[in-house]
Amino acid sequence: MPTHPPVVITFLGGVGEIGRNMATIEVDDRLAVIDVGVTFPTDDHPGVDLILPDWAWLRQRTDAVDAVFLTHGHMDHIGALPYFLDEFPNVAIYGTRLTIAFVEALLEEHPQHAQADLREMRPGDLVHHGPFRVEVIPTTHSIPNSAALAFRTPHGLVLHSGDFKLDQTPIDGRVTDLAQLSRLGDEGVTLLLADSTNADHPGHVPTERLVGPTIRDAIAAADGLVVVASFASHVHRVQQVLDAAAELGRRPVFVGRSMVRNMHLAAELGELVYDTHLELDLDDVGEYDRSELVVICTGSQGEPYSALSLMASGDHKQISVGDGDLVILASSLIPGNERAVFRSINGLVRRGARVVHQGIAQVHVSGHAARDDLMLYHNVLQPRSVVPVHGEYRHLVAHRDVAIATGCDPDNVLVCEDGDTVIVSNHTVRRGDPVTSGQVLLDGLLLDVGPTVLRDRRRLGEEGICICLVTIDPHRGTLVGEPTVIQRGVIDDEADTSLIDGAHKSVLAELAGPAAGKYHDVQAIQRHVVQALATYWRAQTGRRPVTMPLVVEI
Repeated sequence: MPTHPPVVITFLGGVGEIGRNMATIEVDDRLAVIDVGVTFPTDDHPGVDLILPDWAWLRQRTDAVDAVFLTHGHMDHIGALPYFLDEFPNVAIYGTRLTIAFVEALLEEHPQHAQADLREMRPGDLVHHGPFRVEVIPTTHSIPNSAALAFRTPHGLVLHSGDFKLDQTPIDGRVTDLAQLSRLGDEGVTLLLADSTNADHPGHVPTERLVGPTIRDAIAAADGLVVVASFASHVHRVQQVLDAAAELGRRPVFVGRSMVRNMHLAAELGELVYDTHLELDLDDVGEYDRSELVVICTGSQGEPYSALSLMASGDHKQISVGDGDLVILASSLIPGNERAVFRSINGLVRRGARVVHQGIAQVHVSGHAARDDLMLYHNVLQPRSVVPVHGEYRHLVAHRDVAIATGCDPDNVLVCEDGDTVIVSNHTVRRGDPVTSGQVLLDGLLLDVGPTVLRDRRRLGEEGICICLVTIDPHRGTLVGEPTVIQRGVIDDEADTSLIDGAHKSVLAELAGPAAGKYHDVQAIQRHVVQALATYWRAQTGRRPVTMPLVVEI
């Protein structure tokens, strides 16, 4: 019999963190990618638009990358695809129907990928691509058409759970297929890679259906405009808002480009069901009484320039929020977004609106399995080895405890992080050598702006900048005129001109003293100017602004 090289799993994102989910699986020296997601910047990433996985390691194996398999259509699983395709344009991309529709919409913003090789896979399919045989198992999550992926390899079955919950009464009636998972368990699961996001939460995650009555009752009690903010891909949540709106005689309005796009796509595919004739265009809302409307919008995480943030600041052109209005934040609060979300809430309340959120009413339930759900999942599968994925390190450790409690040998439960590899050989699992991994920061058209740029941006934001223009005649070795000092973000120079005058004098003193006789040496003048201004600002303000000396030679 021919021998097969070991199967290698490499984690490039989403292991030890929330978001940026990406892994690879290598079978017979060919590579398939599982998810290619993004995460969103926090206040620690000034000017950054998106954070991508670092797939530098894959560039060494470009010719070996055959396919991408997507578990579902959330941005933390598909958002980096356009940038991945810039480097790997010929890979086949597999996903379920709604996932592929969301990918198509995402790629419309990147026309160079208009001919991307997108392939639909259906629940129950066994996909054959090169050496990869992948069974598609339907799962329940906060977005329809989610899937677990079972890779049938020469060294055993490798199951990737994707994001999932065990909702027995889901909105679309599609439960996580425990029967199919049980069959795989009976067959023997060599390695389970499973969602850890809620592994430290006791009990079971409630059904999505619990949210509907709460939202319905809140809308029924509202006299004015109702605004519901949610993730733009949370089709099941939006379905319940639309059901409540129809029952209460309110007309829906989708606001926010991604919300409009995703909900219309979901409706076209039959995943979102409502009377489209009742939907209003944003430009037409002024023709209706506010009590007749339900606005469904983006911005539940306080994202700058999102629809809800603009409403909170009074800057939205078509929608204003005021006394008697109701705003429902129908989503979780993602760690790191607290300041932005509370800023939005305060702005809305200041304008007279009542804000309902997860902290005071059940307007959100998680889409991720909690500890007791995971115990059931493990008991059904009885995997030989487990690697917890999709979570911060504390979540991974909590999931490790679940795996051990349900009978997995502690030596076969590997807590990994981004960059780690796992080797599967003859139904056994061990650690491999790590690869390069990290974050790639996207800023506009700039890919990977780097830590130095971020450090400079943070310092500029915290300390300000001081620019000093000095003109010299290097041939005569003389200073031409007097230096000019300009600052931004250090002090209010309109309120206190004396500090700028003092900065000017400190430079003059340096040039007349220690720097005298060096007017032919540009670099020496620059050093003296920086030294003088750094010493001055530290003494006068306690601050360390970025100092830029500009020396002009004539």
